[in-house]
Parts: sequence; structure tokens; C-alpha cells
Amino acid sequence: MDETIVTDDGVRLWAVRSGEGRPVVFCHGGPGLWDTLEDVAGLLSGVAAVHRWDQRGCGRSQRLGPYSTARTVADLDAVRRHFGLETMVLLGHSWGAQLALRYALDHPDRVRGLIYVSGTGIDPADTWREEYRLRLRGAVSGDVERWAELESRERTAAEDREFAVLQWSADFADRDRAMEHAERMATPWLGVNFECNAALNAEGKRDWGTPALREACAALAVPALIVDGAEDIRPRRAVDSLERALPDASRVSLPGAGHLPWVEDPEGFRAAVSAFVARVG
Repeated sequence: MDETIVTDDGVRLWAVRSGEGRPVVFCHGGPGLWDTLEDVAGLLSGVAAVHRWDQRGCGRSQRLGPYSTARTVADLDAVRRHFGLETMVLLGHSWGAQLALRYALDHPDRVRGLIYVSGTGIDPADTWREEYRLRLRGAVSGDVERWAELESRERTAAEDREFAVLQWSADFADRDRAMEHAERMATPWLGVNFECNAALNAEGKRDWGTPALREACAALAVPALIVDGAEDIRPRRAVDSLERALPDASRVSLPGAGHLPWVEDPEGFRAAVSAFVARVG
């Protein structure tokens, strides 16, 4: 059953709980998107009570700022309190992996374990972004010229979805099914919050890659599991510095999988994540 969480500044967040077992809270990607992790919840239904939510301004949550990492961390803590969790395992995907890491750094006593899925590490984005852009252009399915045109100008709501599907098609290793998977991600289409996306990405450019962040990660006494799809177009070397910095981290790379590794290797993903949850939860 869908639930409504009211944050300390009065913003309403959508959330849902499913499954039984150890408490795991998901942080979806973006920023500015919505929860697309229902399939992951299904994979973990036998081992975890999964708590999913749409971040502030996104999807089914109230479209109202302010948008900042600190504000989103506070919203995540509101989710924890709403469900009565003293501690939890955090699973974050892509941008959500960065959010889950930041929450663990700020509140390590409330996190039993961190599952960092398809994130981009703690180095500055300019160390990997150009290579990612080249790979993205080469991996877009269908009409790459159409994708480039849509990227370069303002779009209608329908064109936003078209652009997203073309871009998301690059996130899958199986090129024959890439558009099918991307269409499924975009259904239902809940609209991208570009204001949120711009604000949080700008903040990330300022804050990630600093010595203070590396030192904080080195002091984090929370077990971590890093899960990658080996064929993710975001260079996986971007995550190496995070793996080196964390004192208690293991890493699983799933062959033949892209940015959403549970889609292309569900059994490998389920096995890795379930074992970690059982160990730390």
C-alpha cells in the first residue's frame, strides 16, 4: 500500500513497503527521476523488507524544493523514522548510490550496511565524464542523430520521454533488447524534474573529489558492497577510488550487464545482494 511521508518542512513524499525480512531502504537514481527499483524489491522479497520512495520533487512525491544533498539526506531520514527503523541497510543506484553514501557518512550509526550499485565513485566527474559521453553516443540505440537533436534544444513533455528512452537504451549491454528495457523504464512516465537535476548535479561538481570526502570515506566503519555491471558505459575505474577508500568494502562485477545490472543478470545480482543483507542486516 502506498504511504505518504511528511518531511520536517512539510513536503509530502511517496513511499511503499514490501516483502519481509531485514529492513532495506532504496535510493533511486537521477537526480530528478523516480523510483524504478520495483524489480529489485521483487528479487529481495524473501530476504528483505524493502522500503522504496520517490525523492523530493520527483515522481509521485510533491514537486517542491529546495533541492540539495543535505535536504535529500534529511528526507531519507524522514523515511527511516516514518517506518520506525532504528537502523537499516541502504541500497542506492546510480545517483542514489551517491546519496546512500552521503547518508552513511552523516549517520553511520543508523546504517547497518551500504549497497552501492552502479555509482560513479568519489573522484571529480571530469576524470571519467568525457569517456562516458563518447560511449553514450556510440551506444544509443535507434536514431543517434535524433537523440543529439533532442539533447540540444528545449523539448515538449512527449519529447522528454522520447529523449530519455533513447538515452537510457545505452545503459544496457544487450543491444538487441536495449530499447525494450528502456521503454519499460519509462513506463509509466512520471516526468523528469530538471530543476532538481541541475541543482544536485551542480552541488556534486563542487563537493565530490575533495580530500575531505576521501578522509570521511576512509573513516566509515560501515560494511559496503559495491555492485557493478561490467558493461556499464560509465567507466568502472571511476569507482576504484571509493573501493580503495572504504575500510570494509567488497565488490562484485557482473559480466554482460550494464548500468541496471539486475535487469541483465538478475540471479547474479540477487545472490550478491542477498548474501550481503543476510550478513549485515
